Amino acid sequence: MIDYTLEYNSLIQKASSSIGKDILPDKYEIIDLGVPHKPKGLPIGRMGIYTFSFNDRFLKIGKAGENSGPRFLSQHYNLSSNSTLAASLIRDDELCEFNISKMNVKAWIKANCRRIDIVMDSSVGVFALGFIEALLHYAYEPKYEGFISQR
Repeated sequence: MIDYTLEYNSLIQKASSSIGKDILPDKYEIIDLGVPHKPKGLPIGRMGIYTFSFNDRFLKIGKAGENSGPRFLSQHYNLSSNSTLAASLIRDDELCEFNISKMNVKAWIKANCRRIDIVMDSSVGVFALGFIEALLHYAYEPKYEGFISQR
């Protein structure tokens, strides 16, 4: 299994340093929840980035500000909107062999997807949060981000 925690840290350190705005390692923690995983909420005063992958293919990478705890903890396991991981999995014909349905998608994600979170001190700021999210999008090209027609 690839150690993405080291990779994420290297990306954050190199990219932030290259623009002269270092994001210090003591301001964030990279947490590999593994497979299967149990999602954890954002602590008070924190914001975060969540990544989901399946068989080393990134599916979804997103961010949640310090006032977006439910987005970080549970939104992507539910069918609350078309942009959640759960909704994307249900629509994906390439995954029909896994029999993912509205009834089992939440459990399927927890049992089969690797989740890695980056939990950051809010003092780093929302621009740093967006910078890291965009950096990970660029590095890993998650399957369910953006419009297919624009790729």
